[in-house]
Amino acid sequence: MKRCALITGNMRYLIGRYHEVALKGGNRWRFVDQIKHNLRTIFSDYQLGRARSLGSRLMIELSDEIPDDVVRARAALIFGLQNFSISYSAPLDIEAIAREAIARARGQEAKTFRVTAKRDNKRFALNSMEIDRIVGAAVADELGLAVDLENPDLTISIEILNEGAYVSAGKIAGAGGLPVGITGRGLALLSGGIDSPVAAHRMMKRGLHVDFVHFHGHPLVSTASRDKAVDLATHLTRYQGRATLMLVPFGILQREIVARSLRPLRVVMYRRFMMRIAAELARQVDAAVLVSGESLGQVASQTLENMMVIQSAIVMPVLRPLIGMDKNEIIVEARRLGTFETSILPDEDCCTLFTPPHPETHAKPRDVEESEAQLDIARMVADAVAQTEVVRLSFPR
Repeated sequence: MKRCALITGNMRYLIGRYHEVALKGGNRWRFVDQIKHNLRTIFSDYQLGRARSLGSRLMIELSDEIPDDVVRARAALIFGLQNFSISYSAPLDIEAIAREAIARARGQEAKTFRVTAKRDNKRFALNSMEIDRIVGAAVADELGLAVDLENPDLTISIEILNEGAYVSAGKIAGAGGLPVGITGRGLALLSGGIDSPVAAHRMMKRGLHVDFVHFHGHPLVSTASRDKAVDLATHLTRYQGRATLMLVPFGILQREIVARSLRPLRVVMYRRFMMRIAAELARQVDAAVLVSGESLGQVASQTLENMMVIQSAIVMPVLRPLIGMDKNEIIVEARRLGTFETSILPDEDCCTLFTPPHPETHAKPRDVEESEAQLDIARMVADAVAQTEVVRLSFPR
């Protein structure tokens, strides 16, 4: 049996703890490897040390060049980790562990604390409660902090593993979910509004690597909508390290639809063309599905009948993670995600360009097909795809 090298001095580690990934059984190694890959991508401007999986933990050696605040900010973006900590190693000796705990607590803005030990190494002479008591007494004596087991300002976490102990000043919430890239690739329709960034983020959390497509009205209107889409896609790219944003000039195509269609059906027809164009672009980035921010009944194009007519324009599946959410719930998520303030900036997007005052809310397939028969669909889609601007995004930039 391979023996672990015992720790004799302290090193700094990022210790991430799985939640959903820990339940994956024989396939777990694939999910863990994807987390490791994503970590190295998001920390690509720094040199990470050895990464290894120990039970329900992922341990990555951290070099001195990476500041703690960078580790905290970027590790919080990694889907697949339920929580994480910046931990320091100590030998399997209670006095050494206590010294490390004092070092972690020193300088913290805390008046109360508790110690929480977890002993995976059952050969260690002291149990978890004894470790808590001895280390807690040492910290209290040295720093004068008061013990509070219910609502402490600071929690000192100690993990006793076979090769050594690891001590940290508390655990930080992770992004949860599944690692980006493990479930495939999708293309999100990014409108620039509140809903679509939340939808994209939700699918990233389910392991989907997401690229983006935005339909804008420039040059018929300003570039405000396009600029917002770039900002939103850049923000979302932090969660996966790399993304492609495709910017489709849609205003000219809309003008052609207006000239050859019935006014009430135009919104549904716009959406059908968006789906066709997005499906073609999805193939270029090897995306198997489209992702939409639609919520049932929210606007005219999102009635059940209209969504079915719009969906029928393509054979590619469309994922709608917000379909049962109301606007207030979506806004709460957008605020938490950090996209809300950008999404509400004023713009002139293609959704409001040439929009009729009373759009059809219960479109019938036959009426839409008859109206589209007046158009050269293949040529219009091909032109839009050919005129699409492609932007490569990366984090860190």
